Amino acid sequence: MGAGDAFAGGSPYGPLLGLTEVARLRLGHLVAATALGRDREVGPLPAVDAAQPRIERHRRFCMTRQGAHATGSVDTTRILLTGAAGRVGTQLRPLAAREGRTLRLLDITTPPVIEGGGAEETVIASLTDAEALLEACRGVSAIVHLGGQSVESTLDDVLDRNVRGTLNLLEAARLAGVPRVVLASSAHAVGFHQYDGTPVAADAPARPDTLYGWSKAAIESAGRLYHDRFGMDIICLRIGSWFPAPSGIRGLSTWLSPADGHRLVEACLSCREPGYRIVWGVSRNTRGWVSLAEGEAIGYHPLDDAEQFAPEVIGRCGAPDPTDPIAARLGGAWCAIPMGQTW
Repeated sequence: MGAGDAFAGGSPYGPLLGLTEVARLRLGHLVAATALGRDREVGPLPAVDAAQPRIERHRRFCMTRQGAHATGSVDTTRILLTGAAGRVGTQLRPLAAREGRTLRLLDITTPPVIEGGGAEETVIASLTDAEALLEACRGVSAIVHLGGQSVESTLDDVLDRNVRGTLNLLEAARLAGVPRVVLASSAHAVGFHQYDGTPVAADAPARPDTLYGWSKAAIESAGRLYHDRFGMDIICLRIGSWFPAPSGIRGLSTWLSPADGHRLVEACLSCREPGYRIVWGVSRNTRGWVSLAEGEAIGYHPLDDAEQFAPEVIGRCGAPDPTDPIAARLGGAWCAIPMGQTW
């Protein structure tokens, strides 16, 4: 069986309905080893107690496979970074570099050479290539998933690149025993929420403003699925506006500085047993609309504030119009752009 066969047949545990839970776990371990191109087990199998919940048994399997610490944190010496050639990935790479850490960069194009980067490996692959994703997940202890469609586009685009692509990655991570995945969601998953003076909670119900926003809500739901079924730690980042500086009035509320973006990612990688959760990816903005409490609970303490840019932004764009219903929504102008059109 090749890696693609492992995906085509769905979960390797799914067809094994006639076996006990213990037997399914052990045979699933062998299926994963075969999918990884090996003819033997992928490593020592953790002791299995049939009385344990299945999710906890799978969590122990992941921790044994990729060196998760007994404290519930993960070893961050080798991290898979998808979308590494994109704008956010390129900004994150030098900040995430550190002695003893290797970033495995995955994208459909070769990531640019950057100054200040640390040890890096490059994998040229698409999120639609299940076999390549499985190979890319081998030997990593955590994944930061930035890849996919980054702006509004057609339904086919957001389905293939965001929804199916993320499901492919989560399944590859599960088969490879990766215990933790950080998923880049977006404020546009909740773009139709309106700020009324009360900070919007990080786990506010999905109210997407576009097909792109809907796909990000679907990604969050996929993360929930893989946590609930398999015990993987999944943290979804509802990123506001990750730029060196805010580009407009909305950005004064939603800005995420690259430095704070890095602080957020490191908090997601180092926190103990996060389970499944959603946190906001925004800086500590004076005009902020959203709650930082959920991020602070996992150790994210942003330091930057978009207010330093307010005079220039307001001088260029004009003062905010408090009567504009679109301006008060988290998605801003995205709530009114043509849906499904490629930018």
